[in-house]
Amino acid sequence: MHEPTPRVPVPRDRDDDYGPAAAAARRAFATERSGTSLDHVGSYSLDPQTLRGNIEHFMGVAQVPIGLAGPLLVNGEHAQGEFYVPLATAEGTLVASYNRGMRLLHEAGGVTTTIMADHMQRAPSFIFPSAREARAFGVWLHEHFGEIKAAAETTTSTGKLQEIEQYSAGRMLYTRFNYTTGDAAGQNLTGKATQAACRWIRAHNDTIEHHFLESNFATDKKSSQINMLRTRGKRVIAEATIPNELFRRVMRSDSALMYRARQVSNLGGFMSGVNNNGAHSANGITALFIATGQDVANVAESSAAFVYAELRENGDYYFSITIPSLIVASYGGGTGLSTQRECLELMDCYGTGKVGKLAEIIAATVLCGELSLGSAIVAEEWVEAHDAYGRNRP
Repeated sequence: MHEPTPRVPVPRDRDDDYGPAAAAARRAFATERSGTSLDHVGSYSLDPQTLRGNIEHFMGVAQVPIGLAGPLLVNGEHAQGEFYVPLATAEGTLVASYNRGMRLLHEAGGVTTTIMADHMQRAPSFIFPSAREARAFGVWLHEHFGEIKAAAETTTSTGKLQEIEQYSAGRMLYTRFNYTTGDAAGQNLTGKATQAACRWIRAHNDTIEHHFLESNFATDKKSSQINMLRTRGKRVIAEATIPNELFRRVMRSDSALMYRARQVSNLGGFMSGVNNNGAHSANGITALFIATGQDVANVAESSAAFVYAELRENGDYYFSITIPSLIVASYGGGTGLSTQRECLELMDCYGTGKVGKLAEIIAATVLCGELSLGSAIVAEEWVEAHDAYGRNRP
């Protein structure tokens, strides 16, 4: 066997690990070992001292182009009026496609948006000697919900425990502690609150053999059927009715053909087992997440969607998309970083009381992208658009 190569750790500065000297030392370290220049990575306008809690071993930035689409006309309960939407992406045609959809929906009178539910979970599991103790514990949980709620909420000023779902299997009881989390996305908030709740539970119930704070039943960073049905984050619906004349004039397509393509797409999605019978909601959601400092890994859950369409007798086309697990924040996490905050402020979505507005703008943007891509496919312009806009020619 070969002797293992000695591990060389990434340099740290114990006195000022977020200073420019520490970042420069790490770039030099990476360059020395790879031979790659990091001039662009090391060029940035933000203050590294603001990054504590957002990143470790900071050495520079990844510059993602941001395009501007709009105006997006939203008829929401939180977002009302016109918005210009920043989309961070390296995919050609994406901004143009969403912009085209925004034009169509603007002329149709805008997108109506509604937040139907708001839950963030932590999902502890409890193990007992037998199923009967697990069943009895479920009854005990209901009886002591008030005390458990009080214990959880000692850790947070904004998180509120709404309910505890229960799912039994063998001698285990799986639970989902559902919270509202204010303007934060809430994964860390719910973890801390549920830990306090579990400590109270263990101190007051001696039938539990063991418990795990997270049982994978919240399905964090993973799409799941339970969250599509029960909601994780915001459950948002965006809907609009578009006259056929607009499809013909703006999109060079037709509502009857759009509806027929929708039926074919529904069957294709059913056959393939997708978690989304729409076209590409992940495109708009990811671009907005990167621009506004969201946890991009939550696209795994947030891009799940249910699309529903109707062809009206007069030729109008009703189209809606339900996003059941949209996980967003207008405060905390990466939202306060320099460019991310600017992008949120561009839409008046930064800070307290703004998360509902942001969720509605994202859902409305997604709807515009669905109709734009669907029309391009029906009009057989999809490939041509990518050929025209999606190549990085020297």
